[in-house]
This record gives sequence, structure tokens and C-alpha cells, in this order.
Amino acid sequence: MRCAEPRRNRLRHVAGMLAGMLLGAGCSQTPLPAETPPPATGAATGSATARPAAPTPTAPPAQGSRADPPQPVAAPPWRRARDWDDFRHQAALRLVALNPEAVYTGPVHQPALAIPVLEIELNADGSVRRIQVLRRPGQAADTVQLAIAAVQRAAPFGSVAHLPRPWRFTETFLFDHQRRFKPRTLDL
Repeated sequence: MRCAEPRRNRLRHVAGMLAGMLLGAGCSQTPLPAETPPPATGAATGSATARPAAPTPTAPPAQGSRADPPQPVAAPPWRRARDWDDFRHQAALRLVALNPEAVYTGPVHQPALAIPVLEIELNADGSVRRIQVLRRPGQAADTVQLAIAAVQRAAPFGSVAHLPRPWRFTETFLFDHQRRFKPRTLDL
């Protein structure tokens, strides 16, 4: 439809401004974890990657193909969270570390392809009890399942028994046109 395009663009603009105001007010930039080099095996890895637009936390060998199995990634150490903001930040870092092939770092791509928002409910030990979709994008609906799968790969998170109930947090996933995401928490 021709008339729907200007409305969609206005909605994206308003949604982006609202998200920026709600999530970015008074927060400081938090750096992403430093890249960890792959274990030394005697062979040097190339610096070229299959995605020149943004670096990934772990780069595959330059000669590898998409059919190669992903390299195992170690989860960042979890420390006892001071509050829910600290917990969300650690969870976002864990999402990035355990989904290296599905994330991008650097600036958020404008316009974003899709912005699903998930509410993750946890058990006391940090395992995922339930995932609820709070915002389903109008286009690229498959990104909701990609975000859910990323959360499931990153689980279990740290214990939340010491944090106030309800034991749940939300994460906004900013997807680019290559269907890679960036947790909004790390962009604050």
C-alpha cells in the first residue's frame, strides 16, 4: 500500500524517539567486553571477516565457510548482581557472548529492521521460566523467534534469589537488515 509507508516511517520514528527517551535518560555508555583472541594453534587467522559492516565478538577463520560449525564460546563470569539494572547489563553481555554469530556491535543501524521486546521471567536459580513477547514487530516477524532462541542459548543467567520479586526483566532487541541483533541495554 502506498499510504501505509509514510505512517510506518512516522511510527518507527516515534517509537525510536520514545525508546531513546525512556531507556537513555541519565544513563552512561557501557563498553562492550573486549574481544578475546582465539586459542593459539600455530596458524594465524586472517583479519578479514564475512561481515565487513561490524566486528563480531569472535571472528571465524578467514578461510571458513558458512557450513563450518560455530566455535565454542565461553560465557562471561557471572557475579552477584547489585540490582535489576546490574542484572540486565550482565544478561545483555551474556547474550552477546553466547550468540557471537547473531550479534553486531557498534552503532545501531538506522532504520532498524525490527525491534522485538521480550520479558524474561526467571526461577530463583536464574534459569528461564517463561518468555513473553511484549512487542512484536510489524515486519520481519521471524526476529521474535531469533530473539527467543538467543535468550535460550544464553540461559541460565545468575541467581536472582537475592533480588526483589517479580524475578523478571525486559530486553529490547535491535535487529539490522542481516537479522543480527544488539541488546538495547548495551546501547544505553
